[in-house]
Amino acid sequence: MSEEATLGPHGYSAEKQALMGRLRRVEGQVRGLQRMVDEDTYCIDVLTQISAATKALQAVAVGLLEDHLRHCVVQAAADGNPDAKIKEATAAIARLVRS
Repeated sequence: MSEEATLGPHGYSAEKQALMGRLRRVEGQVRGLQRMVDEDTYCIDVLTQISAATKALQAVAVGLLEDHLRHCVVQAAADGNPDAKIKEATAAIARLVRS
């Protein structure tokens, strides 16, 4: 975890409850997947649900990235030093694209 990660508030702070709700739904989807495998559900049905859970996590990630851009990168630009935050955001985008 970066040194900055221990500081707050972060860009998502205002949306924290909504973010937690989305993550709880994803958690429920994963529990459902475990149940499906335990019950020997047809593999294509399991794969369909894995895809849905993956898309849900990707939506959370994109939302967090947008919040990062709106809060952290904009603040860094206002402070006159956006380069590090832009590089950080670019690396996060690269990780998302690879996943």
